[in-house]
Amino acid sequence: MATEASPPSKGEAPDKPPAMPSTAAFVEAQESPEFGELRRAHRSFAFPLTIAFVLWYLLYVLLSNYAGGFMGTKLFGNINVALVLGLGQFATTFLIAWWYSQHAAKKLDPRAEAIKARLEGDA
Repeated sequence: MATEASPPSKGEAPDKPPAMPSTAAFVEAQESPEFGELRRAHRSFAFPLTIAFVLWYLLYVLLSNYAGGFMGTKLFGNINVALVLGLGQFATTFLIAWWYSQHAAKKLDPRAEAIKARLEGDA
């Protein structure tokens, strides 16, 4: 059984979305120094890590294809280099995701919120 939301009581404002800024306001925000700083903060983190991870992944693939003897080298028991490097791929993926979330929370989100608040306040 679906229940409908009750109308707001006296003194409560109904939930309504924020006013939509104009196209000119978006263009002005995009050209602002604050937006440029936000873009630089994102790019200076994301691009180098993306390049490093792709190179790390390609190294793994190339070693798997062309250095079978090396990748098959047993380290201990039935654990070989290929398994350790393969698990390293997963570990690296999770580490980068965690690191990015930390970076975004500290450096990107506050700047983005400030720009958003200014846009919605001006609308």
